Amino acid sequence: MELETVAKALKELGHPTRLAIFKRLVKGGHAGIAVGVVQEELKIPGSTLSHHLSSLMSANLIEQRREGRTLYCIPKYEQLDGVLSFLREECCADESLDETKTHG
Repeated sequence: MELETVAKALKELGHPTRLAIFKRLVKGGHAGIAVGVVQEELKIPGSTLSHHLSSLMSANLIEQRREGRTLYCIPKYEQLDGVLSFLREECCADESLDETKTHG
């Protein structure tokens, strides 16, 4: 995953309201959650929620599906996994280099 992609995702998740929305969507699972349920549970005005959902979509963190008049939001777990993997992929890599320098 590219640095810019991860930075965009983290920027969008760095807003408390968007993080709360995303966390609620992740809790809902692969079937997604109706926008109205998210709005009601998190007490977010419709226009504000729409703005935040657009930001999460622009970062490729969620997708939407319409069933009749109901709009569902689904987290894109592969994108979330990619962001987390990016952050973890070099975890502690320098420790092995430090050991080589001091013991080598």
